[in-house]
Amino acid sequence: MADETIGIVGAGIVGLATGRESALRRPGTRVVVLEKEREVAVHQTGHNSGVVHAGIYYAPGSLKAELCVRGVAVLREYCQDRGLPYEQIGKLVVAVREDELGRMDNLYARARNNHVPDLRKISKEEIKELEPHAGGIAALHSPRTAITDYPAIAREFARDIEASGGEVKLGFPVTSITTVPGGIEVASGQERVRVDRLILCAGLHSDAVAKLAQDKREPKIIPFRGEYMLLKPERTDLVRGLIYPVPDPRYPFLGVHFTPRVDGSVEVGPNAVLALAREGYRLSRFSLKDLAGLAAYPGSWKMAAQHWRTGIKEYRSSLSMAAFMKDAELYVPGVGVRDVVRGGAGVRAQALDPDGTLVDDFRIHQVGRITAVRNAPSPAATASMAIAEHIVDAVLDDASAI
Repeated sequence: MADETIGIVGAGIVGLATGRESALRRPGTRVVVLEKEREVAVHQTGHNSGVVHAGIYYAPGSLKAELCVRGVAVLREYCQDRGLPYEQIGKLVVAVREDELGRMDNLYARARNNHVPDLRKISKEEIKELEPHAGGIAALHSPRTAITDYPAIAREFARDIEASGGEVKLGFPVTSITTVPGGIEVASGQERVRVDRLILCAGLHSDAVAKLAQDKREPKIIPFRGEYMLLKPERTDLVRGLIYPVPDPRYPFLGVHFTPRVDGSVEVGPNAVLALAREGYRLSRFSLKDLAGLAAYPGSWKMAAQHWRTGIKEYRSSLSMAAFMKDAELYVPGVGVRDVVRGGAGVRAQALDPDGTLVDDFRIHQVGRITAVRNAPSPAATASMAIAEHIVDAVLDDASAI
């Protein structure tokens, strides 16, 4: 594989980490990253909350669990080496009702199976010692959970690729992918790039780009918008570290939580509402093409039948700041609309199977010389360097078999 050209579609953190890992592992290999935007890390990476997850939530034995725990270690080392922000501020996963204690215990057992370091159960009194303004009757404390700046990390990855002799080619929306003798031709209109192998890390457009590569239709990407409030600057002292709810295992989202950022701000959120466009960062943004694609996919209707009650609740929180903050007040009693302003929003690329199941684990397909990352939700940013190792391992194994 040495002296080959590896193409990467997508300059988010996973694509850039994969390009960097490809260049490091095979000196002489040229990497070219193809990105439709005019800068890197515009979409999911650029709207990330900045949390470095410790591995608490993920099913033992899953790719998420394996790659998150590995990813934390290499990401921390990378940030320290490059002088990038990495602050271990800790996380509380807080139970506010008696009926959540069993779920919290299950979460603790899962996290221990995933070798989450220094995790412990704490009492109501111990919660107050760590977070004087927090509510709750019991919690899990993860002191190693950290925050960072993922766009800055992605930009550093891009510099690494260029320093290795590779290229990050911006303003290159992929319109076709064609297998040719001995390689692959990737086109953007009339412009063409020929590569020996291709890795698709297209995030919100991963299913559409995979279709160009003749991968199967499923899973389909469903965009969910997550909206945030920001604590007013004079109220950021209400929170010291990360404060999360005990998640509902029936739903892949973690619920409204409090997230300090490396810039000193504190986010509250996100909710999770179905976006009306793949890049629907605002409620008013919609795409007839994207909506038609959702309506034509059987899994969309099955998902709606399973989760319509939750969907209504989430839309209510989108329209009403009071409804949004009602959940947040369970974890920091007394915090309300007067303490926040509307913040930004991100869109999560959530993969959906035809039976209406929201795909939880990372999912990666192989189509000849093409590797397609079809589902990489949270903790993909945390795990990005480990995901890159995993992908490059698979590409190297496949290359040795040819």
